[in-house]
Amino acid sequence: MAGKLHWLGVIRGRFLLLALTCVALGIAAALQTRDLDGGFVADALLVLLGALAAHAGVNALNEYSDYRSGLDQQTRRTPFSGGSGTLVAQPQYVDVAQWLGLGAVGLTTAIGLYFLIRQPALVWSLAPLGAVGLALVLAYTPWLTRRPWLCLLAPGLGFGPLMVLGTQVVLAGQISLSAALLSLVPFFLCNNLLLLNQFPDIEADRSVGRLTLPMLLGRAGAVQVLGVQWLLAFAGLLVCVLAGWLPAGAAAGLLGALPALRAWWLLRRDADDLECLLPAMGLNVAVSVATPLLMAVGMLVGG
Repeated sequence: MAGKLHWLGVIRGRFLLLALTCVALGIAAALQTRDLDGGFVADALLVLLGALAAHAGVNALNEYSDYRSGLDQQTRRTPFSGGSGTLVAQPQYVDVAQWLGLGAVGLTTAIGLYFLIRQPALVWSLAPLGAVGLALVLAYTPWLTRRPWLCLLAPGLGFGPLMVLGTQVVLAGQISLSAALLSLVPFFLCNNLLLLNQFPDIEADRSVGRLTLPMLLGRAGAVQVLGVQWLLAFAGLLVCVLAGWLPAGAAAGLLGALPALRAWWLLRRDADDLECLLPAMGLNVAVSVATPLLMAVGMLVGG
């Protein structure tokens, strides 16, 4: 069976951990104002399913678009960027990838509509988040990848404010200031995740008409943007905890600053050298995935 399901590589399953950790942060935020009970657990699992489906759908549609545009055949694939290579190896599944992506996005939409029908009072808070999320999913590859600053902010918006606040709205019925501040950490980190993953693909992206920030600013300029966003994520988290705007337990996320600092040092040394770039990309993935989870666990354990 496993051999027959290789085409599922288009959803890039191991990277779906990012959606899981961002939802975990939203769950931790919701538990600041709502008690844990059976209903909460059931709703949380449904929210998680919707988030995973959204992430899988984005990945599948991106792989479909990149194959159809010819980008997949030109990228220098790394463990962290350049696509999965699934459709290059098995082009007969290109239409399956498109329908898989659309089906996953449809599942996410259906889950959102279910919560709106069940809780009509959420329409003015949940519906706008869902609408923006759906727009990001559909516009990212064909439109946003040609607008470098919007392309920079889109992933962070999707995994940060939309996913964290959407989770809190569904589970707690409101958006709190603390959740909004918490969501800024994955916002900056996920912006950096996609930004650094664009470094190896500059020439390939240019060949299909994309315009990304590393193309606009050069790798050295983009490294400065990476540094600013890591600083905003971790310094902002520290300030918010010290000011009492966030629970003290959220400070566990500051552990992510250590690998971020190492990645920054590697990139400052030589962002054009794969021997520096690949370890920095790996550290960047670890920071982006682990930091929201550390914050969530810290809040649940230490308040």
